[in-house]
Amino acid sequence: MSQHTPHELHEEFPEKAEKIQEMKGSNPHFARLAEEYHAVNRAVHRAETNVEPMEQLAETELRKKRAQLKDELARMLA
Repeated sequence: MSQHTPHELHEEFPEKAEKIQEMKGSNPHFARLAEEYHAVNRAVHRAETNVEPMEQLAETELRKKRAQLKDELARMLA
């Protein structure tokens, strides 16, 4: 069962999809941040959909982490 996970990087930055792929292959730091963003985003999605429920504070902390990673990735893509 393939469920759509919102907030994927290519959806957050659709105009940068090609650059995201390019930087994942050429910039190890960017690739590591993108992988971490992906993992955090999936965890938030699982919490939101009650696949893996968690305490509200933990979910809030994950959302903050996702936002920080997204901001840093956005700066690198700019």
